[in-house]
Parts: sequence; C-alpha cells; structure tokens
Amino acid sequence: MTLHPHKIDSGLPPILRAATADLLTRHAPRLLDWVARHGSPLNLVWPDALEDNLAALKDVLTGHRVEHVIYYGAKVNKSPGLMQAALRAGAGLDVSSLYELRDARRLGADGARLVATGPAKTSEFHQELIACNALISVDSPEELEDLIEGLPADARPQPIFLRLRPRDQRKSRFGMPADAVVHCLTRLAGENRLRFAGLHFHVSGYRWETRVAALSEAADLVAEARRMGFSPRMIDIGGGLPVQYVDQASYEAHLAAQAPEDYRTGKKPDSFYPYGGPLSPADWLHRLLEAELRQGRSVADYLRREGLTLAMEPGRALADQAAITVFRISRVKALGPDSHVIFVEGSSFSACETWFASEFLVDPILVPATRPAAQSPPIRAYLAGHSCLDEDVLSNRWLRFPAAPNAGDLLVYANTGGYQMDLLENEFHRHPMPARLCVMKDAEGQPILVRDTIGEV
Repeated sequence: MTLHPHKIDSGLPPILRAATADLLTRHAPRLLDWVARHGSPLNLVWPDALEDNLAALKDVLTGHRVEHVIYYGAKVNKSPGLMQAALRAGAGLDVSSLYELRDARRLGADGARLVATGPAKTSEFHQELIACNALISVDSPEELEDLIEGLPADARPQPIFLRLRPRDQRKSRFGMPADAVVHCLTRLAGENRLRFAGLHFHVSGYRWETRVAALSEAADLVAEARRMGFSPRMIDIGGGLPVQYVDQASYEAHLAAQAPEDYRTGKKPDSFYPYGGPLSPADWLHRLLEAELRQGRSVADYLRREGLTLAMEPGRALADQAAITVFRISRVKALGPDSHVIFVEGSSFSACETWFASEFLVDPILVPATRPAAQSPPIRAYLAGHSCLDEDVLSNRWLRFPAAPNAGDLLVYANTGGYQMDLLENEFHRHPMPARLCVMKDAEGQPILVRDTIGEV
C-alpha cells in the first residue's frame, strides 16, 4: 500500500530535495518501518547533499578565479557522515571543540585541513591543535599569550589567524578591534614559533554587504601587516551564508499576514531566521565577490591582485537539504472545540528556536501510518515534546491539518541539518538520544540506512 503525505495548510511547505520527496511518497512505508525500529525522533542524513552544496560554492569561486578554501563548520551537526563527506569532496573542517577535533582526526583529517575558529579554547584544545599543526584563529591578545606559553621550545611554525572584530560588531564578545590586531602583530614580530597566515572575522546576520565592509577593514590590516614584514596569505570571512527553506513569495506573504492569534502564546516572535530569503548560498557568494570593495575594484579583483586566498566556514549552507527529523505522534489531545495539542515522542529539536522566543517557520509534513477509515474534520494544533515542561514545544504556531492526525502517524520536519537537529538535544526524563543514520542506496537503487558513526559511514 502506498501512503501519501498530507499537506498542512499553514502556507510554509518546505523546499524538498528529490531524494527526500521520494522517501516521503514512494517509500513512506519504509520510513514508518525505520521509525518503528529506531525510535522517535529519528534523524536521517544524506551526506551526498553536502557534496552537492560544496560543489555549487566552488563553482562560483572558480568562476571568479579566486583562490579559496572551504571549511565545513562541524558544529552545525554532530553527523560524522557529513564531516566525512566534506573531507571526501576536498573541503576542510572547522572544529570548535576538542571533541570535534578528535572526531576529525579519527576520520583522517590532518592539520592542513583543519581550522579552529572558536573563541574559548582550552589549553588542552590548544595542545592538540598544535600537535597536528592545525590553523588556529586567535580571538584576543589574551589567547595569543596563552598560545605562546603553551608552545614547545622547538615547535615548528604554528599557523594562526588573528580574529578581527569589525567596527559594526562592537557589541560582540568575539574577535578584537583593529588596534588590538596590530598589537598582536607587534607581539608576533619576535616569535618565530608562530606564523601569521592572515585575518579571520565572522559577522552576525546574513547580509553580504556587511562582509564587504569587514573585508575593507581586513584589507587595511593586510596592508599594515605587510609593512611590518609579514606575508599574510588568507582572509577568512567566517560563515553566515543564507539557506532557503521555503518559497520566498510564500514566506513574505506569511510574514505580512501573520497575527498574534496565529500563535498559542498570543504573541508573534520579534524575529526569525530568513527562511524564505531571496538568495541561495551560491547567489550570495556571487554577490559578495562581484561587489565593489574600493576604487571601482570588486572583492574578487582585490583578492586576485593581492594574491590572497578566500577562506570561509559555512555550516548551515553546506548542510542544506542534508537531513530530516521524523517524529512519531503519541497522542492528539483536544484543548477546546477548535484547538488541539499534538504530542510527539522524543526530545524537542525546535527548542533552539522556540526557547529563544522565535519559531521554525517551516511546516512539518504529515505521513499517515494507515489510511483513515473515514475523513475527519480539519483541526488546528500546536506541537509539543514529551517532557513535563510546559514550554517544551516544537511549534507555538497553530498548524492547520486537513484531517486530524492519529497516534502512530509521523510528522516530518525537512532540512533540519543546520542546528535544528541537535543544538539542544538532551536525555531529559532519561529518554535516549535520537538515532542518527545516513540514507544510502543499495545495488537496486533503493534507500537503505547506514549507521552514522565513525568507521561506519
């Protein structure tokens, strides 16, 4: 029997990759079986999607004749399969913790393919980065002193970035202002155990224009560093490339029409991730490279003329369409004549949005477990997790279902690879952590599951 997903009438259906759409339609019984075997929620990962996303960015950079290096921001998802896919496709890895570093090393990454951009590195993390000669982004003069203190007397030159805090990021706790960068360069002048590789910054938000402004500041510092006798070779612009989760027109119409009563809290969130923005990651990168940096020269012109490599650490943009999260409904409870709450089994993946007073503005997809005997009337409902906390919800937004779901049906959230999947996963109530598996194809081209663990991806 073929089961068909039901459209939820809230106006924000997800953009779906063909492989995902195929699983939710032709292979829906297989999906139900997987959840029965592996539990709810179930995280499914397509590593090949990351390779496709990486290729799209590389095409833009190559088209602009810009030397580049792309590091996959491993913090975006705990999947070893995605890390391995990045390495297989020629990318490096951005590791923000000792544990991400150790996983990267177990997957075969040497120091030349690793960068550590996080600001709060421990001495143990420093030591393991030094041991493999990974590139370290130094966040502050204080970190620089800690790093120097921990260097062996006979250390080979350790490559470092200095992390700039652009002028329009004054309230950020990350990076350092330009004068502190110059101070660090002065300190480096007499330290032959460190090699200044270039500058790094990460700008909040998703506007390419703010990166251009930060690049202009970085260009001044590159020139100053060269006057001081250094030979910087890279500028690293961090991450923050936007991802299109839903159709732009639908998204803009939804934002314009939404009202407080559309939420069970009676309050609209003040801000959202730009789920239906106008630019794909590749479009965004193209805009950045062709933008004027100064004196009529584009960003790409500047990088080529100065012999600089452009580095970046996309996370979410490389995990676009690379994963889904599947919940099994445990109960549908009436709260009144026109309102319900749908309880799902397992920890609440969307806490990273709802707990911060925002919302994951992508509709889930209902996959029924059986054909209903009779058509039930439509209902509206919000979605709640399994815990005893009243705020453990996947969606404060009222979702309208054309027919009432039943216990055992599945709710699928698409495109959860970029933070939504596991940012706040926990074992509250001693509920086990969700299973995470990679979706591959067998010899007949049918979808199969492979454990998403190091050595088995």
